[in-house]
Amino acid sequence: MHHSESGLRVLEEGRTCWRLARADRLAVIVDAAAYFAAAKAAILQARHTVFLIGWDFDLSIGLERTNPMPGVPDELGSFLAEAVKRRPGLRVFVLRWDLSFLKFPFRATLPLKLLDWLLGKRIDFRLDHEHPMGACHHQKIVVIDDCLAFCGGIDMTDYRWDTPAHRDDDPHRIDRGRAYQPWHDVTTCLTGEAAGALGELARERWRRATGEALPPPKAAAPCWPEHLSPDLTDVEVAIARTEPAYGEAQPEIREIEALYLAAIRAARHTIYIETQYFASHRIADALAKRLQEENGPEIVVINPRSAVGWLEEEVMGSARAVLVRDLAKQDRHGRFRIYTPVTKGGEDIYVHAKVVAVDDRLLRVGSSNLNNRSMGLDTECDLAVEAGAGQADRKVRQVITAIRDRLIAEHLGVAQERLAATLATEHGSMIRAIERLRRDDGRSLIPFEPPELTEAEVAMAESRLLDPDRPERMAPEFGERLTLPSLRTALGIGLVAAAGIAAAVALARRRAEASRSRPARYARPPRNPDRHARARRDRA
Repeated sequence: MHHSESGLRVLEEGRTCWRLARADRLAVIVDAAAYFAAAKAAILQARHTVFLIGWDFDLSIGLERTNPMPGVPDELGSFLAEAVKRRPGLRVFVLRWDLSFLKFPFRATLPLKLLDWLLGKRIDFRLDHEHPMGACHHQKIVVIDDCLAFCGGIDMTDYRWDTPAHRDDDPHRIDRGRAYQPWHDVTTCLTGEAAGALGELARERWRRATGEALPPPKAAAPCWPEHLSPDLTDVEVAIARTEPAYGEAQPEIREIEALYLAAIRAARHTIYIETQYFASHRIADALAKRLQEENGPEIVVINPRSAVGWLEEEVMGSARAVLVRDLAKQDRHGRFRIYTPVTKGGEDIYVHAKVVAVDDRLLRVGSSNLNNRSMGLDTECDLAVEAGAGQADRKVRQVITAIRDRLIAEHLGVAQERLAATLATEHGSMIRAIERLRRDDGRSLIPFEPPELTEAEVAMAESRLLDPDRPERMAPEFGERLTLPSLRTALGIGLVAAAGIAAAVALARRRAEASRSRPARYARPPRNPDRHARARRDRA
């Protein structure tokens, strides 16, 4: 049977997901301003436990910067202390990847440790180091009393807060006294059985990281934020994971990769992707096969113009340039586009979201990027909803389409109704609708232009040295292939970076902060056909 005509389900326990569970309510939240406000409102209703499981946390960030709750501290650390003071039986568990401080070394961890001592262990802060060498914990999960959970791509850390308006020079988009570039992100909020399953996952992650087994909390009343409107009610949600093999007790789990591949195979008309990185060779191969088909789906990828730091751009940016050029060669029918979003003033919007929408059939939001690490090396968690073909699933199909269109319309700076009308005029073609609505100035989507790469950068990208999908592939297998000087150079760069040399990390930090702060009103070169020339000169 031709896969685009297959009626087989994409979501299948034990293959493309870990667990299928009902959610009483499910909302897709766009950008951190709305997420931080919703999380704050929900945590204030917690009675027993709050789990904050993430790649990074910064206790100094403001959660509600435009209209904070009266009488409630707004900085994350002070807010958590206030929450446990208000609820005598409440405990807060914070688990952060233990090497995130290398990338962002100036974290406010000491105040939380003091709070831990002062509040009699009712706020428990731990660092998660139970990973293979070179791997990281990348899940972004908040679970409250096992009755409500948030899961997606947004970290509770600095340089994340923004609104869908992505205003140029927004006075609230400042952390540590520095302005930073607009930031696009997505997460989910859900209640019911699915939230309880995420609670189980959070406690298991805590047990592996700390050795402490925690019991499930007592039943608690729902704590849905009043201002948050659910997109779906009484819907089945899939939870998919990536976990690297680690010791005898932790086998490799690649449900997320299986989910991506199955979703790509199942697509009939459109595949819409938002991702921080675009570097997975297996995903690119699967997309290339669909592009070669006579009647395959259109594929639109939304990506940041460049990675945040110099080191990430050298690794992930080079891999993306190679994959995009390869996909362009396979795109026989003109059905592939990759765009980067910009603000009204032409400032790049950083895309940190991890979203996939396939036709009106499947929506996936999570922590995993389209790079090799997210498929097998780093610890990830994604959620997915799949609509059936029957009349009962009509609402789910409508919501999947509406969320995709909401995201595209936001990037184009147009009303969602106008996008829907244009899609109808263009017979459902995302590419033709985007091309009709986008513009070369103002809020819009700009076609991504891969930069020219040096021989060493191509060798780095093709070796996948710093973007492996398994721990054992971090470096050794490339030792026998060091015949080219360029590959020897790439390996040298890779080993330095993989070892976490402080000088390289500090350099990435400084350059990232400099690009974010843009003290002179985000000054940058104007967009033009040779906008990557400056970056090439800098590398040279």
